[in-house]
Order: sequence, then C-alpha cells, then structure tokens
Amino acid sequence: MGRRRRKLEVVEKIEITGVADKGRGVGRDAEGRVLFVEKVAPGDVVDVQLTRRKPDYAQGYAVKYHSLSSHRVEPFCEHFGVCGGCRWQHVNYEAQTFYKEKVVRDAIYRIGKVNPDEFLPIVPCDKSTYYRNKLEYAFSHKRWLTKEEMEAGVSNVEDVLGFHRPGAFDKIVDIKHCWLQEDPSNDLRLAVKALAIEQGLTFFDLRQNEGMMRHIMIRLTTLGELMLIVSFFEDDQEKISKLLDAVVE
Repeated sequence: MGRRRRKLEVVEKIEITGVADKGRGVGRDAEGRVLFVEKVAPGDVVDVQLTRRKPDYAQGYAVKYHSLSSHRVEPFCEHFGVCGGCRWQHVNYEAQTFYKEKVVRDAIYRIGKVNPDEFLPIVPCDKSTYYRNKLEYAFSHKRWLTKEEMEAGVSNVEDVLGFHRPGAFDKIVDIKHCWLQEDPSNDLRLAVKALAIEQGLTFFDLRQNEGMMRHIMIRLTTLGELMLIVSFFEDDQEKISKLLDAVVE
C-alpha cells in the first residue's frame, strides 16, 4: 500500500498584505513564515488550508474569509477562478496596477539585487477588457468539471473548446464567452466548435494523444483584419478541407 499523505493544518486569520507571481496573495503566520495563498486579494483576512510546507514558506488556499479587502470587485466573467486566463478580476484595476508594479520592483530590487538608474511607473491600459490581439484555445473530448458537478455525478465526456485549467495539462475549461478579445472572436470560436461537432470530427484526447481537432488560434488587428489558424492532429485532407470550407462560408 502507498503511504498516505498527511493533511496539513489550517492557519487562521492571516492578513494578505501583498501579491506574488501568478496572482497569489502573500501573508505571514504568527511565526513570521511567508504564506502564498490562492483565491485572495490584498487586504483579505482569511483562514488558509496549507497544501505545501517548507521551512521558510508555505502554500495554500483560503477556506474562510473573516473580512474582505476594500480592493475587491465582482468578477464579470463566468469562468473566472477556473480557467487559466485572468487572475485579477476580483481586484479593482487601480489596485491591480499598483500591485503588479510592486511585483516587478521586488523582482528587480529585492530578489535580483539590481539597482537601475531609473524605474518608470507602470502605464495603465486604456481598456480592461477585449485588449488581446491573439488567443489560443485547445480542443478536448472531456470537459473539466467543478467539484459540485463531480459530486452530482455529471459526466465529463463532452466535446469542448477552451483554456487549460491552471496546473492541469489534461483539463480543458469549456469557454462560453471570453472577455480578452473583441468579437468576432467568440462567435468564430463557437462556430468552429459547432462545425467540428456537426461533421463528426473527433476532439483531442490529451492523455492518449489521439483525435482530429487539436488547437485554434485567433488573431485580430486594430485594422479589423482577422486570422484563424486551425491545428489538426490527423492528416485527413478531405476532412480538413470540408471543415475549413464550411468556416469560410
């Protein structure tokens, strides 16, 4: 029998005072140990379920919120928190720019021990939605399920097109609407998916490395030009031509 992994403790009432890479919050426990915490915002006070513990730091996620940060806002995307696209939607944009600049400053001055002659402030973006000119999506024959769906016995066998779940190469979150790229990006992605299903094309199996449909990439320019690249895993020219002809039509 394999050795059981010991469940780590819950650390109570941790104040999140900053952010680290990948959008994780940073706090310290009573012993001064640094905690990297998922699902938080600077200013939150939370109980943290530890998932990894080292002598000088630990990692975990929030399981109880004692108070919420004044920087918090309501995320506008239905996929926030589960897809690998956006990590900061629950924080207002002014706070986002402040803490992102601080991450860079810490990397240069504190971690890198570099002292540049000049450090220019961050330049905020004019748009906080629909600002990307390129997005890539992956096909999968299985949909990532939430904890509630798994407990309810929902089947994950479903053809999907979307983003990878963070930290899981074989988990694809089916994207209904993405706020990162202007239309016709969403309409085009959904049309390609619908046509592939209609034509009976197999979606990729990320564990078995088989299936027809692999990726799509959509690029938009400020001039209104559009480029779509479809990646196929199988070299079936008849099926490829049929799908692409239908997309063009």
